[in-house]
Amino acid sequence: MYFDGKIAIVTGAGSGIGKGTALHLAKLGATVVAVGRSLEPLEELVATISEGGTRALAIAADVSDEADMQAAFDQVQEQFGRLDILFANAGINGTWTPIEDMSPADWDEVMAVNLRGTFLSVHRAIPLMRKAGGGAIVINSSINGTRTFTLPGTSAYCATKAGQVAFTKSAALELARYRIRVNAICPGRIESNIHDNPKPGTEKIAIRIEYPDGDIPLTGGVSGKPEDVAEVVAFLASDASRHVTGSVIFVDGAQSLMI
Repeated sequence: MYFDGKIAIVTGAGSGIGKGTALHLAKLGATVVAVGRSLEPLEELVATISEGGTRALAIAADVSDEADMQAAFDQVQEQFGRLDILFANAGINGTWTPIEDMSPADWDEVMAVNLRGTFLSVHRAIPLMRKAGGGAIVINSSINGTRTFTLPGTSAYCATKAGQVAFTKSAALELARYRIRVNAICPGRIESNIHDNPKPGTEKIAIRIEYPDGDIPLTGGVSGKPEDVAEVVAFLASDASRHVTGSVIFVDGAQSLMI
């Protein structure tokens, strides 16, 4: 039980990678605080975790909203008095569309959730982690915007994912003095409902790509599962990676090396 006595926050915990990681951290002994926009899936998650004998807490909050995040972290402070692990996972694809067709509102929405949400999560985590004598932060970026750029209409999404990697490295250096480690993961195609997003007009800017042996070599084209990401997050959150910070790990079965 790597995480007995540890408090972990997972944002975007209601589905996909966030849900899979919350379940995995709980299985390893962590008390999980599940944060997301909709309370119902979070409460279902907490019930599942509780059935396994581990404590969990659901908090409805929009990661891009400063007041919501302040209230969420205040609740963690009141209930637990500390924080050991943060998985800044919440994110959206937003609308994928050509740059010339993209509205400023579409752009701003992706920036708000993916970049501002990451910042607010880390910003609020720091005082609680300093109080605990250190901690581990894992930021969920993507292969898109870091190694691959071929999905049409993803300029806003890619910009946020590249920004998360830059933020990870800057934060890792700044927070090392507090024994807070900051690392990023870059998943490839993972079974998740984040892919359900509008894609107006992208066909006119698409570039045809042909893969010689399937687009995920390690699995013969089969998508990864949330559990594949969760185990990497657990490693980065554990003492097994105690000398690892500012690193970026690609969790994609070599998908991004094909492009």
